[in-house]
Amino acid sequence: MRRAASLKIFVLGLFAGVVLLTLLWIRVSPWTSYPVGMVAGAVLEHAAPGWVRETRLRPGAFEVDTSVAVATPQTGNRLVEITVESDPGRYAYGLPIFLALLLAARGPGRTWRALAGFALLVPLQAFSLVMHLLMQVVLTAQLDVRVLKVAQWQLEALVYGYQVGVLVLPTLAPMVLWLWLDRQFVNEVVIEAWRRSLPAARAAAPVPAAAAVASPQPAADAVAEPADAIPEPIPHVPPGLGGKVSASAAATLPVRKKPR
Repeated sequence: MRRAASLKIFVLGLFAGVVLLTLLWIRVSPWTSYPVGMVAGAVLEHAAPGWVRETRLRPGAFEVDTSVAVATPQTGNRLVEITVESDPGRYAYGLPIFLALLLAARGPGRTWRALAGFALLVPLQAFSLVMHLLMQVVLTAQLDVRVLKVAQWQLEALVYGYQVGVLVLPTLAPMVLWLWLDRQFVNEVVIEAWRRSLPAARAAAPVPAAAAVASPQPAADAVAEPADAIPEPIPHVPPGLGGKVSASAAATLPVRKKPR
């Protein structure tokens, strides 16, 4: 049965693993990211044939010749076709993050999980690379739909795809893959530690002081009404008034005198 590592050891191992594996990945990135360039080249040639003429890939460099022509002062206002280039490993830094998460968990089956994670990250990283290259073409053409020969909604879709592929996927994808491939560790350590922290957090939370509700209390020096005190009778109301005089008004009427 798998031995669950403590959460503190996991966090420390993750921090050290990200630093060390990133330094190592920088050295080997031209070769580990080569499959990313291969997938990106195939996607560009099939998904954007109206823009892409040719792709050239070598370790650490990826070039794309396009049929989109622009005229700029640098070209003497002559139409020149755009050529864009990038490093296939530009957005492939999720691999060392994934491997650091996997190694910090210290569970069995890390080899097949590492290979599966690498294979699943390649198409996602290729998507980021494709969006980066296409956005270079769009920006060079100054977002002119007439030069790009696309509809406005297609241009907006490229912008949104660029934001997702560049800002979200490179960091989020390795974490989601690790959560899926290493679910046992997540359940045994991460979620369990989170559940144990809930009672401690509730116990440590300060209890808010209840607002004091002032209840009316008789004053200690108040003069008590005598028990045998008899209330003054309400004067007799003449029948002609129909008994429609209020008690407060009746108190002002003169007292009727009895005949002698």
